Amino acid sequence: MISWNPWHGCHRISEGCRHCYVFRMDGWYGRKPDEVQKNKDFDLPVRKKQDGSYKIPAGVRLDTCFTSDFFLEDADPWRPQAWQMIAQRQDLRFFMITKRIHRLDQCLPPDWGSGYPHVSICCTVENQDRADFRIPLYRAAPICHKQLVCSPLLGPIDLSDYLGDWVECVTVGGESGSRARLCRYEWVLDLRRQCALRGVPFHFMQTGALFERDGKIYRIPRKFQHSQAKKAGLDYLY
Repeated sequence: MISWNPWHGCHRISEGCRHCYVFRMDGWYGRKPDEVQKNKDFDLPVRKKQDGSYKIPAGVRLDTCFTSDFFLEDADPWRPQAWQMIAQRQDLRFFMITKRIHRLDQCLPPDWGSGYPHVSICCTVENQDRADFRIPLYRAAPICHKQLVCSPLLGPIDLSDYLGDWVECVTVGGESGSRARLCRYEWVLDLRRQCALRGVPFHFMQTGALFERDGKIYRIPRKFQHSQAKKAGLDYLY
């Protein structure tokens, strides 16, 4: 797994963005996170060695645009070239997460058709409001591989009207950072129950920094948030 961030910087668009880790990290380094810039590694997928072979070998997954949003308006001038590189490297797997599924139709390449088989586009739904807005658009979108990401999980979410075999996985996680909002274990359990009823794989990714279970609130350091989620043993693979 390799990260490819063709551009950096973003703009907050919903409640899930309030304490965005990219904004937090940029603040540490004195950068302005809402200044969107093309990265020097823009052409990373197609870079070659001296012998003419690709530097990134076939079969690798590229986590794409994790320090921005692939469908961000500011990136409209650069995205066509990014799509060309993605189309060229059909031997790789591109994995991206977006809060801007409403812009998908405006941002697809001419040869997209029903989707590139080697591209996964995941949709973030952090609360019921965003689930009800984004999921109908997402479900109807021409994408080969779809996953829902309920992170940061900000409240209980009812996905029962939406889940089906079109969803490859539902990933859930609490919010990280010193200003993290509370994530309750009961919300995570209920999403797992909904997935199990519909035969949809479920992954509990991280607890978040502020986690409540059985009426007790835990402050969990960043380095333990993934391991504590794994210890809960909630992952469901259908």
